[in-house]
Amino acid sequence: MAVCMTGIDHKRADLDVRSVFSFTRRKIEEAYAYIMNQPDVQGCVLVSTCNRMELWISAEEEKQISPTALLCAFQKADLKAYQSYFIERRQQEAVEHLFRLASGLESRIIGEDQIITQVGESLAMARSCYATDHTLEVLFRLAVTAGKRVKTEAVLSSADHSVIHTALRTLSEKGLSVKDKKCMVIGNGMMGKLSAQILMEQGADVTVTVRQYHLPECDFVVSATSSPNYTLKWPELSALSVNHQIYLIDLAVPRDIEQKVSELAWAVLYDVDSFHIDICSEQLRENLRKAEGILKEEEQKFYAWYEGKDFIPRIQCLKDIAGSDVIARLTPVMRNITMEETQKHELQQEIAGAASRTMNRLLFGLRAKLSDEMFQECLTAMEEVLHKSS
Repeated sequence: MAVCMTGIDHKRADLDVRSVFSFTRRKIEEAYAYIMNQPDVQGCVLVSTCNRMELWISAEEEKQISPTALLCAFQKADLKAYQSYFIERRQQEAVEHLFRLASGLESRIIGEDQIITQVGESLAMARSCYATDHTLEVLFRLAVTAGKRVKTEAVLSSADHSVIHTALRTLSEKGLSVKDKKCMVIGNGMMGKLSAQILMEQGADVTVTVRQYHLPECDFVVSATSSPNYTLKWPELSALSVNHQIYLIDLAVPRDIEQKVSELAWAVLYDVDSFHIDICSEQLRENLRKAEGILKEEEQKFYAWYEGKDFIPRIQCLKDIAGSDVIARLTPVMRNITMEETQKHELQQEIAGAASRTMNRLLFGLRAKLSDEMFQECLTAMEEVLHKSS
């Protein structure tokens, strides 16, 4: 297996370091063009969220690629200065990490729901940039499937495990409530919309904007954009006349709100690193154990596919031959059936599909039971028999 990845996340690097490797959509497109132009790279996927950035690469079996070096070269960042913040994983270790990631087990908020969508969207983005290969396509699809199973069967999170929920819960523990308060949300992307929705559900008077209008009138301000620049800056805010406390919640990576703003007498600033969830209940620990079991089951599906991928073109050919052979044998019978031609055609296609699926089940069943050598012999024998009869 020649799958490798490099990652920087909230466990290894603070927000400022992570910001160096955060990506806008345009930057991701540029990164894909750069990385796919490198020798030996067959496919790649970038996963970029507020808590992490990961680069996944698929290469030829015998090639050893450093995804960290590639990433730093693209970002024009000093590899020696940043290498210690990254962790590289290869082969089985990389596969296990992706499955845990998609299931929310690697998130700052254990079991948070957004990561499944983010992993799926990362794959879709890579696909739209013609950056994936078949190995990464299958790996990421199965990881998303595993995440969905964990979400429904292990129930790691309640309905309120998202960054904005956790932020509001943290404030509530400090005796602060958004009910009947004036709140401004800067940003109309997924996180901004979710924040506005949750604030309104908790009784806040919410205004959504892409600028800092009416900030002096607000009690809470949430900024959640994908902008590479600050939405709230020290010079502008220091010039404002504010006579009450305003709580600023920065959910963006890189930062939306300049850190120096926290020095203002009226400002209390939180960023994404201010919020976390503690694993404390025995029920959660039990569900985590159950989730680990689910992931092991789903990972085996990828390994089974990967180990047999060299056989897949031959298996597909046998499936096609089986479907065509069944149709050919049924043709005399079909002539005598009173049915419209379109209906006959649909019936034939359904029968051919059933034959193909039966052959698929048979072959992959054999693949699971036999050694590579014995399965190779079976394939060769079946090819000889079917080719002779077709």
